[in-house]
Formats: sequence, C-alpha cells, structure tokens
Amino acid sequence: MTEPQTREPEPNQAKVDATDQDNPEEPITPEKFPPEEEASLLGESNDKKSEANALFSSAKYENAITKYEEAASICPHYLDYELAVLKSNIAACHLKLEQWKEAVKAATDSIDGLDRLEKSETSREQSEEEQRRKNVEEDDAEEEIVSSGAQKSAPAPRQENAADITRRKRREDILRIRVKALMRRARAKSELGGWSDLSGAEEDYKVLSAMTNLTPADRKIVQTQLRTLPPRTKAAQEKEMSEMWGKLKDLGNGILKPFGLSTENFQMVKDEKSGGYSMNFSQNGPSQ
Repeated sequence: MTEPQTREPEPNQAKVDATDQDNPEEPITPEKFPPEEEASLLGESNDKKSEANALFSSAKYENAITKYEEAASICPHYLDYELAVLKSNIAACHLKLEQWKEAVKAATDSIDGLDRLEKSETSREQSEEEQRRKNVEEDDAEEEIVSSGAQKSAPAPRQENAADITRRKRREDILRIRVKALMRRARAKSELGGWSDLSGAEEDYKVLSAMTNLTPADRKIVQTQLRTLPPRTKAAQEKEMSEMWGKLKDLGNGILKPFGLSTENFQMVKDEKSGGYSMNFSQNGPSQ
C-alpha cells in the first residue's frame, strides 16, 4: 500500500510566506493555497473522510484505509490538525486488522503532526500576547488623568473573547486527537511485544496517565497497562539480552577456536565495591 502524498500548492499559485532561507535558524512558513482553493480541497478531503468513516463503521477496514489515504492526499500538506485526524483514523483501521507495525507508524505520524501544530500555535499565541501587552502599555502611557482610586485598585481580570474561545477549543481538539493517537500507538506497541516496543508502550501510557481529558474507560486501560507492562518489558529485555549474548558467544567461539580456546576461558567478574566488571582468563575454563 503506497503512502499518500498530501496536496502541495504549485509554485506559481501559492502564497509564499517564508523567512530568509539563507538562515537555517529561521523557521520557514509552508507555502499555502489561496483561501478559496484551500477551502475547496479541504471540503473534498472531508467528503473522502466521511466515506471512510462509513466504511469503518461497516467493518470494511481495508477499504476505509484506502479512503482515508485518498483524503490525506487531497488535504493541503500544511493542515497538520486535519492530517493528524486522518492518520489517527488510519491507525485505528490497522489495529482492527491486527497490523501492529502499520498502526504504530500511522499513530506516530499523527502525533508528529500534532507536535508541529502545537509548536506553531504556541509561537503564534506568544507573539499575539506580546503585541497585546505592548498595546496595553501604549494605552497606559497615553492616559493623562488617572484617579487615585483607579491607581490603587487591582486591574480588572481579562475577559475571554471570541479568539480566546476559538484557541481554547482548538487546544481541546488537539488534546483529544493526541489521546486517541497515543492510545492506538501504545496498544499496537504492546501487541508487538519486543523489548523496545514494550518500553515504548510504557512511555506512551505514562504520558497518557498525566493527561486530564481521558475518558473513564481509557483511564482504566492506562492504569491496567501500567501495572501489567513492567514485568512483560523486563522479561522481554532478559530474553533479548540472553539471545544477544548467545550470538556473541557463538561468534567468539568461532574466532577463538583456531587458538584452542573458547569463551569458556573468559569470565566476567563483578567488583562488589565499585560495581564494575573485569575479565579473568582461565586456561582450563571456568572454575567449578
């Protein structure tokens, strides 16, 4: 299954808003479609997403993946939130099909997109807040007459305006999709079962445990997994370490055999005082 390519604007039709590319430290704002074309592409993408949602509800998961990928290929590449939703939905399809590796990749793509979006929005909000403070300071400087009572009174609390409400809802939406993507990635990693994947699942569940917007059902899953995963992770670690040492031992014996030696002639001895290890050589092999 090919990876979808999100729709990118042609150079001659895009609105370019980029910083000096000669300075690698400066972020580059993605090229964007004109508003009318962006809205048209997003509408087309949402139509495909609706078709995919219906296919998912009918348990036609392979077909749903195809439609979600079509939606992602149409969606403008800079709309990180919309793409994150699609990637998270693709991860859900792969979970249903027990395609664990594919689910991990799709969920990770979703989380990466949300990370970019949050970084961008945080930067924008900071710039807006700095501008607001600057405007307030300028207004204060222009005030010629201030009563003594007004000087002593505390400043009135700032009221939430329409822009604040929009930003708050946006943050809530981002957190909601982040929970879904993290839950799906953690589930897929726990099913893969290797040491690295189980460790990754633990990390995801720890992040989820600190989030305040979990449903009761999700919180119960997270708490259960944080109890059951550590022994599984430790067992997987010990198994993989044992297998690794076995392979190294076989390799070492192959190298030492022409000299009439084997890895049994070498012992790792732990220094109880320092906690370090030293290697001892024994001509006759390990002592009994």
